[in-house]
Amino acid sequence: MRTLRLTKSSAVNVLNDLLKRSPNNYDAYADTVAAIVNDVKARGDEALFEYTEKFDGAHLTADQVCVTKEEIDEAYEKVDKELLGVIRRSMANIRSYHEKQKRYGWFDTTSDGTILGQKVSPLSSAGIYVPGGKAAYPSSVLMNTIPAQVAGVENIIMVTPPGKDGKVNPTTLVAACEAGATKIFKVGGAQAIAALAYGTQSIPKVDKIVGPGNIYVALAKKAVYGHVSIDSIAGPSEILVIADDTANPEYVAADLLSQAEHDELASAILVTTSETLAAKVSEHVQRFVEQLSRKDILEKSLENYGYILIADDLESAIDIANDIASEHLEIVTANPFEVMTKIKNAGAIFLGENSSEPLGDYFAGPNHILPTNGTAKFFSPLGVDDFVKKSSIIYYSREALEKAKDDIINFAQAESLTAHANSIKVRFKD
Repeated sequence: MRTLRLTKSSAVNVLNDLLKRSPNNYDAYADTVAAIVNDVKARGDEALFEYTEKFDGAHLTADQVCVTKEEIDEAYEKVDKELLGVIRRSMANIRSYHEKQKRYGWFDTTSDGTILGQKVSPLSSAGIYVPGGKAAYPSSVLMNTIPAQVAGVENIIMVTPPGKDGKVNPTTLVAACEAGATKIFKVGGAQAIAALAYGTQSIPKVDKIVGPGNIYVALAKKAVYGHVSIDSIAGPSEILVIADDTANPEYVAADLLSQAEHDELASAILVTTSETLAAKVSEHVQRFVEQLSRKDILEKSLENYGYILIADDLESAIDIANDIASEHLEIVTANPFEVMTKIKNAGAIFLGENSSEPLGDYFAGPNHILPTNGTAKFFSPLGVDDFVKKSSIIYYSREALEKAKDDIINFAQAESLTAHANSIKVRFKD
């Protein structure tokens, strides 16, 4: 990790460096992804199965692409019972948190006969993308599926890449079944996104696609946006820690590495007011890297996007944190709650030395699908709101409309929309 004194110049350099990781810079892959998406749109299952064999090495047919009850039963037999208990306890926390996000319709009436309101309806269907292949991400299954179920989505369609044997990781299957996925399909990559967006003979079209994936998945979601809704274009993972001299340097180092291990583009940044803490964190980082299993990824991630920034004061540290708008923000200071009130931009905020980032990834309850690469300035974590839509309700009595008619007519005529004005006039022509 590079240790720098935080100045206006170094802050600009860090921000510019982080922006290189933006999904908007993936254009070199855009033509390839567009070709896959259009091919699946045109040829449906035929193209879908060809790409599944090409990219995942799995030969599937229409009879095999949907996970069966027998495969789910087999998965339950393979998953460790203790892990199943963990999944269920995590689910309870996630569900409890997201239940509090539910919105309800409302109506407001007046004495002259107007009724205004809002109707909140769940989406009919949602597509959940879960990375797969050799890896298993049951936590992502829960974080994507449970908010959709809480919102009331009837059809929750999950897609995930199969292994070369044509099977889905047992833990992923069990998590999906526990969380309430309606159907699970063994497809991944850009081809899976296209299938969800346009539908194929085997896979139904959905209203919205959510979930993280690789560059091809991100670009495919970008390509189909507008035809369906999406949550966001996810970039590489990131963590920023604000710490003062009260922080435990070993804890801080461990937390920085918890995100750096995701991939070589992951970002891990410490902003501290203490030079002593900065030096100790750097020492612990080096020690941990030698011990941890993903050493190669950690070294490249820290070399590329790892920083220790020494700030003159806490206000400067808060300012750079707001500018970076990190996916994960830990505040490890003497009074983290006070610092938190000054944070404007962050995906998830972790307060105090015991609230480490993996707590949010797996167990606490808030969603771990978070805005990345500075988009926390205008995006929010995945939640129940992502799976509902709102309709405005308008009712006016004749008495109420008569009071408003001249204003409406004048407004319409000011915009030269005479048919709009006439729509009101005809109701009062006598």
